[in-house]
Amino acid sequence: MVDQERILVIEDDEALGELLALNLEEEGYVVVHAKRGLKGLRAAFQKKPDLVILDLMMPGMDGWEVMHRLRELSDVPILILTAKNQLRDRLRGLSQGADDYLCKPFDLSELLLRVRAVLRRTARKQMMEGPTLFRDGYLTIDLATFQVKREGEPVKLTAKEYRLLSCFVRNQGRLLTHERLVSEVWGRECIESTHYVRGYVARLRRKLESDPQQPKYIITERGLGYRFTAAPP
Repeated sequence: MVDQERILVIEDDEALGELLALNLEEEGYVVVHAKRGLKGLRAAFQKKPDLVILDLMMPGMDGWEVMHRLRELSDVPILILTAKNQLRDRLRGLSQGADDYLCKPFDLSELLLRVRAVLRRTARKQMMEGPTLFRDGYLTIDLATFQVKREGEPVKLTAKEYRLLSCFVRNQGRLLTHERLVSEVWGRECIESTHYVRGYVARLRRKLESDPQQPKYIITERGLGYRFTAAPP
């Protein structure tokens, strides 16, 4: 089963919090709603969200303090959602660690787009920070030098094939869904075109696998996506 992205909403307005939760859940996210700053901070460390939507003006521990404490121990992306619409507040929020800043009142469709954008940037950053070298007795893939070799012989790849292979190498052993691969290689606007992935995976297998019909490196997780793994000895 594919892990759903988890969003923590820290918002003291109960009606707004429920509205956000309902619409985010309709988009496929798992939502946790905390109505106070301290409870939100505790939820952040217990639930390990992929994104925090944070109000600034809350009784008790306000959003500024929550963000400060989060940033001491975590790099979870934070989207500030607040009625504080002065430029100085936006600059303060972004300079102190927020990934995005949206003022109330807001358009719900814009919020959802911003959520997707922040999560997409985070996923891309994680991919780019993964391993850059894969080497066994058969394949050598060195992303730092842009070299791919099969049994010591250079393999020619197109730009899209190379980008797809880079995603696999940087996420060795992890399940990558069709949608995530499309988003990273072709862009979010092509998210419905998952057939792109199947075609390019077939090309990579023909160029890299000793037997493309029984692949040992790029493994199909039926109905979900693919996983890149070291071939057994």
